[in-house]
Amino acid sequence: MLRELVMVVAADDAEPFGDALLEAGALAVTVEDAEADTADEAALFGEPGTEPARLAWNRNRVIAQCGDDDDPRNLVARAAAACGIAAPEMEQREVPEDDWVARTQAQFPPQRVGRRLWIVPTWHEPPEPDALVIRLDPGVAFGTGTHPTTRLCLEWLDAHVTPGMAMLDYGCGSGILAIAAARLGAHPVHATDVDAQALRAARANAAANDVDVRCHAPGQLPGRRYDIVVANILANPLKLLAELLVARCAEGGWLVLAGLLDRQVDEMQTRYREVAPRLQLQAWRALDGWTCLAGHLPSAARDTRAGY
Repeated sequence: MLRELVMVVAADDAEPFGDALLEAGALAVTVEDAEADTADEAALFGEPGTEPARLAWNRNRVIAQCGDDDDPRNLVARAAAACGIAAPEMEQREVPEDDWVARTQAQFPPQRVGRRLWIVPTWHEPPEPDALVIRLDPGVAFGTGTHPTTRLCLEWLDAHVTPGMAMLDYGCGSGILAIAAARLGAHPVHATDVDAQALRAARANAAANDVDVRCHAPGQLPGRRYDIVVANILANPLKLLAELLVARCAEGGWLVLAGLLDRQVDEMQTRYREVAPRLQLQAWRALDGWTCLAGHLPSAARDTRAGY
């Protein structure tokens, strides 16, 4: 059983006392405003370059966690002596045991996306026996299906991918969109990202899902066009990459753009009309302030400015 020791100390003593508690054997120490949620609560922040010189309030609540075998009074006395202050009054309270791993995992339940796809972390069982499952745990690369932009792209893929379509995921992050396309029958599926860590994550996630997704650095992509090109990044990169992305679309193919705030849609449509005037790029669906654009490139829409 863990115990919390709660004490109030002055501003000058908060940081050294907290450090001394850790040196004396406390498992963890936090410091908060003792006047929080009262009329005397004080904000503690600063703009970059103007941070407060002293990261403490006038009255500070210091909370130290210690194990059941520790002598709390001795621990506090040693810490106070080490930083030259009198031992403060102390309140003790028990901390109920909790399974923090289970609590964290519970924040990521299986998610259904569209009609066919389910995103299922490895610690959950698939909710439906015939579901098209993407096994994906939260990680360092962007894309777990929780962000609106990722979800919009997944919904588009679920509604439009048919077996045998070639697909490129440009800016793949975790590889979730490429994996989804492969699950839905797309082949070949290629993915690229400028972040080497994202490419490693995408390769690992594709292997874990037993799908064939070829991950390349941008300069190593095969020189081909695709039935579907998806780019879930941000507005500025999407504008800069317009010619490249359009040039990767096969005749009759689809271009899907996400990472766009609703207010950025008109500007993005204008940019892509400049590159490929007959590209039918429309707002496909919006969610929580984000919009997914999707456009079909008619066979007659060849445009030398787009590299055709």
